[in-house]
Amino acid sequence: MSVLFEKSEINGMKLKNRFVRSATWEGMAAEDGACTQRITDVMTELAEGQVGLIISSHAYVRPDGQAGPFQLGIYTDEFIDDYRKMTRAVHERDSKVVLQITHAGAFASAKLIGEPPLAFSSVENFTKAPRRIMENDDLENLVDAFAQGARRAKEAGFDGVQIHAAHGYLLSQSLSPALNKRNDAYGGSLENRARLVLEILQAVRSAVGSDFPLLVKLNSEDFLEGGLTLDESVRAGEMLEKGGIDAIELSGGTFFSGKLNPSRLGIATEEKEAYFREAAKTFKQKIHIPLILVGGNRSFQVAEQLLQDGYAQYISMSRPFIREPGLVKRWASGDLRKAKCLSDNFCFKPAMEGEGIYCVVEKRLKEKK
Repeated sequence: MSVLFEKSEINGMKLKNRFVRSATWEGMAAEDGACTQRITDVMTELAEGQVGLIISSHAYVRPDGQAGPFQLGIYTDEFIDDYRKMTRAVHERDSKVVLQITHAGAFASAKLIGEPPLAFSSVENFTKAPRRIMENDDLENLVDAFAQGARRAKEAGFDGVQIHAAHGYLLSQSLSPALNKRNDAYGGSLENRARLVLEILQAVRSAVGSDFPLLVKLNSEDFLEGGLTLDESVRAGEMLEKGGIDAIELSGGTFFSGKLNPSRLGIATEEKEAYFREAAKTFKQKIHIPLILVGGNRSFQVAEQLLQDGYAQYISMSRPFIREPGLVKRWASGDLRKAKCLSDNFCFKPAMEGEGIYCVVEKRLKEKK
């Protein structure tokens, strides 16, 4: 049996294989962020496709943290019942589901939130639009908002939560010296820049208990001038491990990182796959908790070799599951052809237009039949 189909656990969460669906903005939530039947259907299809762990897309913990349209929210108890329908559907199909909790910070949508977004410090290099610099009260309130979001996720039946500290969102901004120019206890040294993330980790842990899996999504690098480096990221990972995080999903890049953004184009060869693999190798020299590797994973053989060689314990994918939610089931049947995903990023456009995310290429092929 391939190592990819071994059973495992993350803080008591029993997983039937080592495949993870990385959090993917579905663009299918209600306008207020409530979970919809469309999103439940997506999660159900992934569970039927035998994905071991499904991470549901970034849910903003406060209304002023919304990044884009039709994004999930977890800022009110009123949403819990709809989320319960989703988690129940996944569990009935023998999969696990974790909710990613987030706040967009300086890059929240001013149009959607109706006010200037919150920022750690000036971000004029990235946008000229007005931003409100966070004061200590703002930081304290954000810590509580993440804790309450995690509590709601647990009450809704999620098997864990993932704290989003990657891709240029709020906690990624905190860690990044390119985006965090504060001169108080939350800026300057890495220890200070990691302070908010660690405070949120502790608050979330207090809210959900010691036996509830807590994951974090972390940038290996920002790929920005003056941004977070691999060395600092590894050190931040060590801090998070010491602080009690149960697993790290390793990614990289931001919306401003050009070709080195999180969703890179043209993953056409095995050499281009797993584009954070060397960063993962560096992480594994210092980190002893499970590492989940995302970024350009497309081939069964490459994924298997990465686990065998100790680069990571789990293989995470996003875009391949948009086109093939049954990919894991296909591979389990013995059909080991690489994922059909073309890595063209056309799938994001329908979501921006309010249609929800889907593979444009696959839809065209079906319409021709």
